[in-house]
Amino acid sequence: MQETIRDPQLLKGVLRMLVLKVLSDEETYGYELVTRLTRRGLAGISTGTVYPVLNRLEREGLLGSRLVASTAGPARKYYGVTASGGAALAEAISGWDDLAAAVSSVLGSSPPSGALEPSAHSTTKGKTS
Repeated sequence: MQETIRDPQLLKGVLRMLVLKVLSDEETYGYELVTRLTRRGLAGISTGTVYPVLNRLEREGLLGSRLVASTAGPARKYYGVTASGGAALAEAISGWDDLAAAVSSVLGSSPPSGALEPSAHSTTKGKTS
């Protein structure tokens, strides 16, 4: 069972990159994009979160779109990554790799032996001990 992302700020920070990545694999429409993100572990993400990102990326020229007739209702707007979007994705992935390595380094490191012990020169309420 997939869990909802607990910290929306974490998701907000990477959603642009994730949308570009999924759309670089294959053009799709908004609702299907949400379904694909959910299948990949981002349970709890909504169209209300994704559509503003799609609109912003399209305004910035990182996505293109086209209307495709649908037998199940109105035409669907399919999005795909432009050349500029591909370059932005590559840059975002590189930045993510650097950040992930730094975070892993911090989370995986142990403090030196005795590093958490108070020193003889520590202060408490402005007085030295």
